[in-house]
Amino acid sequence: MNQIAWVLVFVLTCTLLSSAQLSPNPNNLSNTDLDTTFNQYQMRRELNSRVLETVNQGLRWLELQQSADGLFHNHPGITGLVITAFLRHPKDVYSESSHPFIKKSLSALLEMQQENGGIYDVSKQPALPNYNTSVALMALSAAKNKEYEEAINRAQQYIKGNQQIDEESPYYGGIGYGSRSDVYDLSNLTYAIQALKDSDEDDAEVWSKAVKFLERCQNRSESNDLAWAGDDGGFIYAPSGESKAGGTKSYGSMTYAGLLSFIHAKVDATDPRVEDAFEWIRNNYRVDENPGMGQQGIFYHYHTMAKALAIYEKTKGGSLTDVQGQTHFWFKDLAEELMNRKIEDELVTKGDIRDVTNPGQLLAKEGELVKLSYWKNEESRWMERDPLLVTAYAILALEVGLDIE
Repeated sequence: MNQIAWVLVFVLTCTLLSSAQLSPNPNNLSNTDLDTTFNQYQMRRELNSRVLETVNQGLRWLELQQSADGLFHNHPGITGLVITAFLRHPKDVYSESSHPFIKKSLSALLEMQQENGGIYDVSKQPALPNYNTSVALMALSAAKNKEYEEAINRAQQYIKGNQQIDEESPYYGGIGYGSRSDVYDLSNLTYAIQALKDSDEDDAEVWSKAVKFLERCQNRSESNDLAWAGDDGGFIYAPSGESKAGGTKSYGSMTYAGLLSFIHAKVDATDPRVEDAFEWIRNNYRVDENPGMGQQGIFYHYHTMAKALAIYEKTKGGSLTDVQGQTHFWFKDLAEELMNRKIEDELVTKGDIRDVTNPGQLLAKEGELVKLSYWKNEESRWMERDPLLVTAYAILALEVGLDIE
C-alpha cells in the first residue's frame, strides 16, 4: 500500500476513534476493532520501511554484478529477472535514462532476439527459449519504452506460437520449453501467461486453451479428465502426472502457479477450480518451506506466492485465513522470512552514494562502508544456489507486497 493510502487509513482510524468516544451509539465500531485497525496501520508502516530498505540494499548488490556486456551471469533469463526487479521498484526510481546500466542490459537482450521472435542465446544448451523469452518480455514491457514495441510484439507472437493446439493431445493448451516440442509443463505456461499479461497482450483464445491445460495439472478429478487426478485441489508439474514432489503429489510452488494462471486466464475467483486451489493453500500455508518440496525451489515459490496472493480476491488485501481459522498477514510473514534469510554484505564506496528514493540523502561518502544484501539457497535444484537468480526472486516478491492496496 502506498504512503498516501496508509495516511488515509490513519486519518479514518482517528476519526472513528473520536466518534466512538463521543457517541453512545452501540453500533459504532468497538474499541477492539479500532485498535486492530490502528495496529495494522502501524505494523504495515513499520514493515514497509524495513522492506523498502532491504529492497534497496538488494538492488545495490545486484547492480554490482553486471558484466561488461550488460548481462547478468551471461544469462538472458537472469538478466531479465534482475532488470525487471529494478524497473518495478515501488518508488519508480530506476529507469533507462536515470540508470544507463538498465539500458545496457535491455540492449543486450534485444541483440539476442531471433528471427522467430524469441529472445534467447542459441549458443547455450539447453537454450530454454520460452523461459528466457518470457522473462525478457517482462523486462522490456516494464521499461515502458515505445521503441521496444516491435520487439515486444514479436516476442508475444513467439510465445503464443509455442502453445499446443492439438485438441487430441493431453498437453492441449500448454506452452513448453520451445526447444523440446514434446515437453509442456505448468511452470513454462505460468511464465508465458505472466509475460503476455505484463505486456498487455489479452488473447481470449490463448486463455481458453490454457485453462484446459491448467485443469489437467490440478488434482481435481471433477475437472481433470486424466486417470491420475486426485481431489486435494493442488497442482503438479505436468498433465503427464509428473510431480517434482514425487508421484502425483500436489506441492506449493505449482499450486500458487496454478492459482495465478487461473486468475490471469480470467477464471472467476468464485469458480470451484479456483476455490479448491485456494483451499489447498489454506491447508498447507507456510513460509518456511515450499510445501511438499522443503527448501527446493523455495525462492521461486516465494516469487509465485506473492504474485498469486496479491491479486487473488480473498487475499489481495494482505491477509489469509487458514483452515484452522487463524488469520495470517501473509505479506508480513513472507517479508519477515525473506529479511531473516538475507545475507548482509558491505563495501567501501568509490564515490558518494545517494539514496535512490531520496536523492537529497547521502547514504555514504567516498571511502565509507555501504550496506548490501543478497540471498542464496543451499539447495541447488533449479539453479537456486545462484545468488543473482534468487536475489531477483526475493526482491520481486517483496516489491509485489509493497504494492498491495
